Amino acid sequence: MKCENFDAAARARTWDNLGNNQVLYQLSYGGPVSTKREFVDIRFAFDRHAFAQRRGRDDMTDALDTLLARVRERVTPDVDERARLDAAIARLDERVAAAIDDCPVAADTLHVGSTARGTWLPGDRDIDLFVRFPPDLPRAELERHGLAIGHAVLPDGHEEYAEHPYVTGEFEGFAVDLVPCYRVESATAIRSAVDRTPFHTRYLAARLDDAFATDVRVAKRFLSAIGVYGSDLRTRGFSGYLTELLVLEHGGFRNLVEAAADWQPPVRFDPEDHGTRRFDDPLVVIDPTDPERNVAAVLSATNLARFQHHARRLLADPDDDRFAPRSPMALSSADVRRELDRRGTTPVAVRFDAPALVDDQLYPQLEKSLAGVRTALDDHGFDVLRSQAFADRTGVLLYELAVAERPAVERHVGPPVSAREHAARFYETYAAADCDGPFVDGDRYVVERERDYRTADALLADGFDGIALGTDIERAIDDGYSVLVGDDVPALADEFGADLADYFSPSP
Repeated sequence: MKCENFDAAARARTWDNLGNNQVLYQLSYGGPVSTKREFVDIRFAFDRHAFAQRRGRDDMTDALDTLLARVRERVTPDVDERARLDAAIARLDERVAAAIDDCPVAADTLHVGSTARGTWLPGDRDIDLFVRFPPDLPRAELERHGLAIGHAVLPDGHEEYAEHPYVTGEFEGFAVDLVPCYRVESATAIRSAVDRTPFHTRYLAARLDDAFATDVRVAKRFLSAIGVYGSDLRTRGFSGYLTELLVLEHGGFRNLVEAAADWQPPVRFDPEDHGTRRFDDPLVVIDPTDPERNVAAVLSATNLARFQHHARRLLADPDDDRFAPRSPMALSSADVRRELDRRGTTPVAVRFDAPALVDDQLYPQLEKSLAGVRTALDDHGFDVLRSQAFADRTGVLLYELAVAERPAVERHVGPPVSAREHAARFYETYAAADCDGPFVDGDRYVVERERDYRTADALLADGFDGIALGTDIERAIDDGYSVLVGDDVPALADEFGADLADYFSPSP
């Protein structure tokens, strides 16, 4: 795998790292270990300070190895759980085969995803089955036959939509997605985005042994605990496939966090050395099955930075808590009021009925709308300190303002008096206007005119013309919205207490 713009020192493997990796393997999988500690003693015999530093690093290494050994045990599904999964998949395969027999189009089925690759975490109950159809089948026919098979296999299931509809439902305690796709020859010949998933499964199946699969599960648990696991457009974190590729590239979880601690984005990896495009993303991992795709395209710069931060914290202070999800208690309205009083800011929120969209469609629109309204507030001088979008039954765009109220007048600076043509036009425009000026201040004409909006709620109550909003968010707001200011904002805790807990107690 080729890595560009990567600190060579961070990639170098010293004798000590090799020794530690042996210890790590022994703790995890058993087997003899010889670390030749005599060499360490000789190496530092003439430098007591260096030896003390080395001893501290060895102690930390031992602590991390011990922690990772415990985590490996916790993230490995037990025999009974594996047996239940295997039995459920076998029975699902029988159902799918029977449904395909009744289908007038030739098709086959393929088990994909983490349960197919052995990288699923205990308690995960997801089974992904893809039904593959001939590539010359019209899209409408693929959807029709795919849904028919899905409903036959999962009679109590319901339809959801990604690039095209599929059936999802429950089977023997497992959440099952039954997805139609095209049986194409390569990932570069896909007709829909899901067509490449079988190639991911094939690629990884040839490379992930039990040891790597275990380290992938460790990585997933770590990424989940710090809130950056998931490639949905709400999370914008690490997908399972990206996590698997990164663990493979670095030879295990520990090596991955050691390397990530020193990454200098943008960082680029190309597993098959076949990439044909350049990307501007902070992390680029060229898809081994598609030279024109960045597997990390969804990952945000913020979540990459959070991963680096927590990688450093794990290395500096190995602790079980670093693999435990952070779950702050939901705030009450009284709690929110206390937080706002403590911060001394002016909160303002726009509330509307949330559009009936899946998260991957809703959250990009929420982010666009959040940014559009923030720009308008900043442009009118209300100085947004922080903002956040929430969605459940209703949608909320929340802003904390550093400025509660602006003066009745605003200063408007014109061109230099020496710029005769432009200056004359400015002067003539405002000479007869209802304002103070024009007058000369320094070398420019200046006027002080009446401000359009003295408060943020006045601005927002006047509508959203000229403000960039997501299409469906704009329609929802057109149907009706409310503006909450100051003491009205804590009422949001009734619906968004958990989100507000995260908002007022941000973590790296």
